[in-house]
Amino acid sequence: MRDATGLPRVVCRDPYAYFAHVSGLLNPPPQAQAGTHADAVIDASAVVAEDAEVGPFAVIGRNARIGARSLVGAGCVIGHDVTLGEDVRLHANVTVYDGCVIGSRVILHSGVVIGADGFGIAMSDERWLKVPQIGRVVIGNDVEIGANTTIDRGAIDDTVIEEGVKLDNQIQIAHNVHIGAHTAIAACVGVAGSAKIGRYCRIGGASGIVGHLTIADHVEISAHTLVTKSIEKAGTYSGAYPFDVNREWRRNAAQLRHLDALADRVRVLEQKLTPPKRSKS
Repeated sequence: MRDATGLPRVVCRDPYAYFAHVSGLLNPPPQAQAGTHADAVIDASAVVAEDAEVGPFAVIGRNARIGARSLVGAGCVIGHDVTLGEDVRLHANVTVYDGCVIGSRVILHSGVVIGADGFGIAMSDERWLKVPQIGRVVIGNDVEIGANTTIDRGAIDDTVIEEGVKLDNQIQIAHNVHIGAHTAIAACVGVAGSAKIGRYCRIGGASGIVGHLTIADHVEISAHTLVTKSIEKAGTYSGAYPFDVNREWRRNAAQLRHLDALADRVRVLEQKLTPPKRSKS
């Protein structure tokens, strides 16, 4: 289409990516306004860069470190021994639990919780016994995490989000999960404990990933897919059962429940129809 008009034009291989660059130049994010609001509470042992901004009712705990030009929004809670890199932006009401590490140029939207305890419980004498969660959450540079997404701390080792990862709203990342660099995950995905997701993956909304499995690099998972075993090769994988008129869907669903018995019947018929092999004389 480059010759479709004589007007000034931009010719590029990826118009959407080019639009993102131009829009970013024309709409830069607000910069931190150096200073601490009078209603913020900062422990005396915390180190806050002089050009960082700390909003009203924010709380920063013991030995926390806030990097240059970072912005801690209103009502945020930064736990003890937390490290924020440079140019970090925390929108209002973000919580970062003790000991977690946030890289540079990270964006955490409102309601994000980093480092809450993982779901570790053991049955003992007919009662649930809490398993202490003593790892951290470590987040690399250039990560963005959407509103109300939660990332649990590791049980022993750390939960790790590598550089460039993009997480949408309302995602649950369980303890000891490892997400490779530049992976993007859409809203309402649940990732169970100790799953390892590769680099440059794309995971569709409302998908579920079972714990203790591995997903290779460059894997694309369609929306609403339940991943129950490891994926060892790059490619696109789908598992959503498509919708239909309710009456038809119910009939098809009823048939699905009998697939195993049907497979057995087919196997028996194949054995009956297959002629026996003759032995060589």
